[in-house]
Amino acid sequence: MIVITGAAGFIGSCLVARLNEAGYNDLILVDDFSRLDKIRNLEGKIFSQKVERSEFHDWLRKEHRFVQFVFHIGARTDTTEFRKEIFDELNVRYSQEVWNNCVEFGLPLVYASSAATYGAGELGYSDDHAIVSKLHPLNPYGDSKNEFDQWALTQERAPYFWAGLKFFNVYGPNEYHKGRMASVILHAFRQINSTGGMKLFRSHRPDFKDGEQLRDFVYVKDVTNVCMFLMQHRKHPGLYNLGSGKARTFLDLAKSTFKAMGKPEHIEFIDTPADIRDKYQYYTEADMRKLQSIGYDQPFYSLEAGVEDYVRQYLLADKTW
Repeated sequence: MIVITGAAGFIGSCLVARLNEAGYNDLILVDDFSRLDKIRNLEGKIFSQKVERSEFHDWLRKEHRFVQFVFHIGARTDTTEFRKEIFDELNVRYSQEVWNNCVEFGLPLVYASSAATYGAGELGYSDDHAIVSKLHPLNPYGDSKNEFDQWALTQERAPYFWAGLKFFNVYGPNEYHKGRMASVILHAFRQINSTGGMKLFRSHRPDFKDGEQLRDFVYVKDVTNVCMFLMQHRKHPGLYNLGSGKARTFLDLAKSTFKAMGKPEHIEFIDTPADIRDKYQYYTEADMRKLQSIGYDQPFYSLEAGVEDYVRQYLLADKTW
């Protein structure tokens, strides 16, 4: 059995799809299944059992003998949420219990960290363990992810294999439920469909032109490929960046979306919302050398190829993966 927490969410449900495609069907899906807007993400998936998030620790203590691997993808990911106690409970303490159970029962673990741990990028975007304690995330979500990373690195007892994946800007199918936190590609698709145009955030820094803020956009299919590699590799534990390794502008993203939709470009700029303006990252780019050094050599989707696949295979057809 393979456990996936956050299995009804965006990345989690895509990982379920990828595992199914590879012939893994004995899957245990863990989530808060009361969210009706996430039900469609699991339609057509093959799995053995659903376990409520609140019951998972008890379930694992009883059934651990049958589990071969744990993907802990579930987390509270809202970067506009500022109640620290929510992140302390769901992203820190819950993850610590998952870790401790994997240690006790001898289970390998891959968990979701985040590029939000890097803050404004003052120290760069290297997944070197030496800088983790020096990072300054820009919001409570990033703080919670970095707090758990630091905690994991200081533990005397660890799973015999573990990896914390610092996801950069992931986009792709199965994010319909994410609302404001969905990728810019989904927002662009919906705006273009309804208005014929796309609005991007204006730059509020003199060193960046409007629309030329840079992000490392990574297609979710690449994310699931890395997860599969780590499940089969099970060597070299530690923290790993997971981006495309190539920063691209929001203008590039918008233009790719118009092209994939077969629509003429019409782009306007609006002010970045005040509640996130001082927490806004203007540049992210994953240093991917560490993952490559342990043998991961699959090419990543370019932004253009990823957007085209996402738009044409999923969004235009209103399909999930």
